[in-house]
Amino acid sequence: MIVLKSQREIEKMKKAGELLAEVHQQLSQLIVPGITTWEIDQFVESFLKKHGATPEQKGYKGYEYATCASINDEICHGFPRKKPLNEGDIVTIDMVVNLDGGLADSAWSYAVGNISDENKKLLEVTEKALYLGIEQAVAGNRVGDIGHAIQSYVEENGFSVVRDFIGHGIGAAMHEKPDIPHYGQAGKGIRLKEGMVFTIEPMVNVGAYQSKMDNNGWTARTVDGSRSAQYEHTIAILKDGPVILTEQKKKG
Repeated sequence: MIVLKSQREIEKMKKAGELLAEVHQQLSQLIVPGITTWEIDQFVESFLKKHGATPEQKGYKGYEYATCASINDEICHGFPRKKPLNEGDIVTIDMVVNLDGGLADSAWSYAVGNISDENKKLLEVTEKALYLGIEQAVAGNRVGDIGHAIQSYVEENGFSVVRDFIGHGIGAAMHEKPDIPHYGQAGKGIRLKEGMVFTIEPMVNVGAYQSKMDNNGWTARTVDGSRSAQYEHTIAILKDGPVILTEQKKKG
């Protein structure tokens, strides 16, 4: 069942989203060669606590960390660890913030120091694909319109879209209906309605789209060792169009 959110509920989630966006902006300054994803995780948990919020995924099905930290060929759900990041790495930090019962979810991929031109293109294409998907998230459109916009753009640029992990509704719980694939056919799938709140979170690989699971039962990585990136926003569908609840403020 898809639960449509009231304006009050959306405002509550927006406040959580604003705090989450602030965390990501802090991380953009913090992530440099030599830092560990363990230190990043500790920073995030401390920052949220200081602002009266909690990391919603900590404890979810036994997950032990405030963030997911996925490096290079890891697609998603990487564990924070004490090994330093190296120049040229890509790291994706994904988190769900709970602020006074309002939830927001956002992931962002970061370049660690100077990265290759191919990896720069991967980040640029994945971020642009996210926003192309969001443009399609209007009342009256269908879920397939979002996936089609993302898949078409990604594949035009020579990359592939992960199929095994998709966007999702969010509200009282971290994962709700509807499912939001990042691939598909325009005009297909459920119709989007005002009051829906969900994530759009394309994961894009340099090589094949397939994933494989690590022995920890959480971390997914590319089957061919190619690099992967992800950008994610929580959005609400309003009468005038989609509103990004986790949008980061423009710098400068």
